[in-house]
Amino acid sequence: MNSRIQIDTKIQHGKPVIKGTRVPVVRIIEGLAGGMQVKDVMREYCVTEKDVRAALAFAGELIQQEIYRPLPKSA
Repeated sequence: MNSRIQIDTKIQHGKPVIKGTRVPVVRIIEGLAGGMQVKDVMREYCVTEKDVRAALAFAGELIQQEIYRPLPKSA
């Protein structure tokens, strides 16, 4: 994961991106969550399967570090 994810204040305002690209990790995660297949994400953003898996691992690590609070109830 660390070899594929880059955080640099000069690229995408310091958001995590796939190293060597300007593709934000969140774009990959949102694409998958929205129903895109891994092969579609790879084609759409010109990334590799290893890049997609690194993005998922990165997101997983962030979730493990979070402190959870109940979501507000909708009216």
